[in-house]
Amino acid sequence: MASVTPHELLARLAKGKPIPGILLVGGDRYLRDMCRKKLVDAYVAEGSRDWGVRRFSADDDEVSAILGQAQTMPMLAPQQVIFVSEVETWERLGDDSRDSLVKQISEYLDNPAPFTILVFEAIALDQRMRLAKMFAEKTVTVSVELSTDPAERARLAVPLSLEMAKELGATLDPDAADELCDILNGELASIRTELEKLSAYAGDRQKITRADVDLLVISARKYEVWDLADMLAARQPAQALEFLDSLLREGEAAPALLGALAWMYRKLLEAQELPLGTVGWQAASRLKMRSNAAELAVRQSRKFPKAQLTGGLAALYEADSRLKSGGTNQRAVMEFLVTQLASPSVG
Repeated sequence: MASVTPHELLARLAKGKPIPGILLVGGDRYLRDMCRKKLVDAYVAEGSRDWGVRRFSADDDEVSAILGQAQTMPMLAPQQVIFVSEVETWERLGDDSRDSLVKQISEYLDNPAPFTILVFEAIALDQRMRLAKMFAEKTVTVSVELSTDPAERARLAVPLSLEMAKELGATLDPDAADELCDILNGELASIRTELEKLSAYAGDRQKITRADVDLLVISARKYEVWDLADMLAARQPAQALEFLDSLLREGEAAPALLGALAWMYRKLLEAQELPLGTVGWQAASRLKMRSNAAELAVRQSRKFPKAQLTGGLAALYEADSRLKSGGTNQRAVMEFLVTQLASPSVG
């Protein structure tokens, strides 16, 4: 069956009918955590969760133990939700072991326990293998990934950010949501963290404006990456790497820094499209930036050949995929990226 979105899953949960088998596939931590929480809320009363929620790892636990629990009525709870993480590790089993595992899970899902919701989790699965095909056929597959394209991911994150703000008791202005999701590369977990700070800052007015986002979230990262832009434009990889090292040592998260760089490159490309002679307030309106930042973007954009910016944006998207694939050294990914961006071969 075709995969569904988290919101489509929530709509099915609202109907109250148990879903025997679910596969959460994708790398967005916020969406995965949201689905987990909603599943537990839907099926297990708060006072019964010590007995009605169980967690297994495909890497550590035998499939027989997982299915055995699924077929065992939980104590003191009418239903149970069982989470099985790291399902992609089953792909690395030998052919005979993997075929046996697929057969066992398939047979269980053909006749599932009526009191169990069995939830499998994976970052990604090889769609050519029988494991993925079995899950596609016998479970409700939920995509917990907005998009692999950072710009599209940022766009799709906007309505979710508005909902997050509402949950926190605040109203997020639409243009503030656009700016927040853009600079944070559509990373929902980071967006949620920043909204918690913003809602506390907004206080009694309960309204988060673009000025708030500029003040609390964007300003520091904007000017960090604009400083880095000078080194990239001048093709100075050694200086750029030293600057990157200082940012990472100060605690800047690699995904957030990558998002800020991608935001900067998109703004530089937009600035290059402005007519010659565009003044500060006009640039600010067209680029959706404050006047001083827009003037800086226009000034910096003149230092880059367009091919360097488009090539750099492609390199940023590749680095984004590497970071989201998991199991990678984030510092190494960022160092390789900055070396690429400062290299004469880019563009």
